[in-house]
Formats: sequence, structure tokens, C-alpha cells
Amino acid sequence: MELRDYIRILRKSWLLIVLLTLVGVAAAATFSLLQKPMYTASTKVFVSTSSGQNVSDLAQGNSFTVQRVKTYSDLVTTPIVLQPVIAALELNMTSDDLAAAVSASAPLDTTLIEISVSNEDPVLAADLANAISQSLTAVVQDIEAPEAGSENTSPVKLTRVQDAPVPQSPVSPKVPLNVALGALVGLALGLAIAVLRETLDNRVRNERDVAQLTDAPIIGGIAFDPKAKTRPLIVQADPRSPRAESFRTLRTNLSFLDIGSEDRSFVVTSSVQSEGKSTTAANLAISLADSGARVLLVDADLRRPKVAEYMGLEGAVGITDVLIGRAELLDVVQPWGRSKLFVLPAGKIPPNPSELLGSSAMADLIALFNREFDAVIFDAPPLLPVTDAAILSKSVGGSILVVAAGHTHKNQLKGAVSALENVGAPISGLVLTMLPTKGPDAYGYGRYGYAYGYGYGDEETVDQSAVAEDGSRPAKPTPSKKTTTKGA
Repeated sequence: MELRDYIRILRKSWLLIVLLTLVGVAAAATFSLLQKPMYTASTKVFVSTSSGQNVSDLAQGNSFTVQRVKTYSDLVTTPIVLQPVIAALELNMTSDDLAAAVSASAPLDTTLIEISVSNEDPVLAADLANAISQSLTAVVQDIEAPEAGSENTSPVKLTRVQDAPVPQSPVSPKVPLNVALGALVGLALGLAIAVLRETLDNRVRNERDVAQLTDAPIIGGIAFDPKAKTRPLIVQADPRSPRAESFRTLRTNLSFLDIGSEDRSFVVTSSVQSEGKSTTAANLAISLADSGARVLLVDADLRRPKVAEYMGLEGAVGITDVLIGRAELLDVVQPWGRSKLFVLPAGKIPPNPSELLGSSAMADLIALFNREFDAVIFDAPPLLPVTDAAILSKSVGGSILVVAAGHTHKNQLKGAVSALENVGAPISGLVLTMLPTKGPDAYGYGRYGYAYGYGYGDEETVDQSAVAEDGSRPAKPTPSKKTTTKGA
């Protein structure tokens, strides 16, 4: 992944990351509030030996003391030291219970022992620390005392040099630290889930994803419209809308494909259903007809036809009736609107759609269409469920593959491209549909060469080669030629 991919993930999943961070903070704060505050009191004991008569005795005594300090610090948590404390303070606990709350340390190369006691009661913690130091002093005196009958006293002496004060603030829980750790854990978890979700997401979302799977050009981008089902013919319903402009952009880019070719027929298909191929085919046909071209829209989806429903025409008789000789072409082709757009519905659904679309009669019809119309748009079924579109694409000038952003999986798009390549069908270009208008994958109009900034509904375009990588455009637009003859 590149840096911009991580930035995109952050922009896309910022709400999840913030939510998990707040959950971590809340969990840490709750944990801290449920914990009982603990206070720690500390005292220090100095270990010394009897003074010698010369330098050698002093050095030997000091070495002896340093060696003993570690042993004495280990004695602090033993029952011999703690049991008298429990009895003196009348505590209801065992020596093991008390030992769990006591710690002793001896700094390196010193003769000091620091005794610390933790307890929920700050006063009791101080009393325990002082009592343990006193008990340790007595125990060491007994252990280090000479044999009975000797007049010599113990050479080791323990002196409490610092009484344990009553602590004023608890040492735990450390609320700020716990909250910071909770926020850090929540943030890390949110980032990990966001990256993992993006890594496992196999859907096509933008042009970069498409470019990784095929070299076919992207000739159009259609933004997502939540009202697309209620107004599929956006070019007619709202011709000045940005979404209608995107279909005019598609029309403009389509006019540059296969320049000089006599065969100006295109199959509009997709990988799977519900990617917007039928609405794309219908709006593209309307846009081509608005530019002055003589256009035929053919519903070649002989399994789930939609064109007649979208165009508001009678679809009981159509291309299937022509192919089997039940009706004449002139009787079933219906004009639409005030432009030179004609629609050929699917007709009755046959039991053998693939055979009809691959028949010689269909090939003859396609040749006739190419002679009579400037552009022919076939709405074909999806490529992966059935082979109809692949068979039809072999006989036409090219295929336009519709890809729904955020809906089509990469393996589905790869399979659709392979299906066309396996039969030798040319891919004229791809159209991204359902592009989001907000968020990190937001689609900006005009990204495919249409000068959207010059106003709605005009025919001014900008040459793709004149558009800089940063999206800047020339000061004056270059007028585009309207398609009025074949090859346009």
C-alpha cells in the first residue's frame, strides 16, 4: 500500500477508529473507577557494624555490611519478621497475605534498606512500614547475637533513619495513565481493523482498482443516484443535472473510439446484475440521439429485458419475433422522443437466448443496423451468469463493460474481461457506475474530459491531452463536433 492508500483508509474509517478509541478510553476509565485506591508508605533502615581499630578492620566491616544488606532485605517478607507485626497491630491476616503487600529493596553498594507497604488505608500503611522496620531490627539483633554467655554484643546494628509518613495521595489506580493506555489500545485496534477490512475488501472502488485488472480505457464515470430506480432516464428527466452531464461525457469519449470504423455498434454489458448496464445503455442512446445521430437502442437481454419498461414502450413484440420470422423489423422498431432515437424491444423471452443471439439471422440484423444507423447500442445480459453478451460481442464493433463501484468484486470484473477476451470480443472501454459523491472515493465530475465547469448542457469539451495531472484545465474550451454521420 502507498501513503495515499493509508490516508484513504483513515478518511474512510475515521468514525470506526474514533469510536474504538473512545471505547478504549471508557473501558480504562471504568476499570480505574472500579479499583480501590491503594496507598504506599516507605521507611528506610540503615545497617552498620561495630567500628574497627584500624583501616583494615573498617574496610572488612564495611564489606561485611554490604554483603549482609541483601540478606536482611530478603528477611523483610519472612514470617519471622511479619508475624510479630500482625500480633502487635492485631491484624486479621496471615503472614503470606501481609507479605504480598510488602516490598524491600537495597540500593547497590549502599547499606540502606527501603521497606514499602501498600494498603487501602494510608494510616495503616504507615504503621505497618514502621512496625516492620522495628521488627526487622529486633530479628537481626537476635540472629546476629553472639553465643550465650558471651559478653560481646552483636556487631551489626540496624537503625531506622526515616519514619514512614502517612501518604496523602494514592499510588493506584493511575487514572491518567490508564486512560492514555486505553486510548492507545483503542486507536491501535481501530487502525488494525480498518486496514484489515480494506485489505480483505475485494470490491472495485475506483479507477486504480480497474487499471490493475485490465488495460481497457475508462471512458465514463456515473455518480451514484439514490433516485435512479424512480427516474432511470436521467438525461430526459433532468437534462441539466450533473449525472446527465456524465452521460454526455460518456457520449463524447465514445465518439473517439475506433475512429474511421464503419461498425459503430456497441454491446453494453456487465459482470453481474444490478450494475446499471440497462440505464447506462438507455441514457447513452438518448445522449447520442440528442447530438443529432441516428441511433438504435436494442434490448438484447432476452432473459430479463428492461429497455421497454425504462423507455415506456410496448415490449410484447421485439427482436426475438424478428429473428424467428414472426414479425418484420419495420413493424417492431419504435421511434422514441423527438430525436432520431429508435428502440427495438426484446419481445417474448425465448427458451434459447444464446442460440438466437449467435445465429446467422442475428448477424444479418447487425449488418443491417450498421447500414441504417449511425450508432447501435445493445443492452446485453451480464457476462458471468450467461454467455449471451460474449456471443453477441463477437459480431459487433465493440463492448462497453459497466462496473459498479463498491458493488462489483475484482474477481468478477477479471472474469468478465476474460470472458470477452476468450471469444475474441474487443473491449472498447469501461464505465464506472454508482461512484460515491462523498467520502475518500468521491467522484468529481469532469474527470474524464468533459468541461463541467463551463456550464450545464453545453457541448464544450476539453482535450484530454490538455488536462494537467493536477486537474487544471485550459482557459478556453475546445468545441466538440456533434455526431451526425457514421464514424462520428
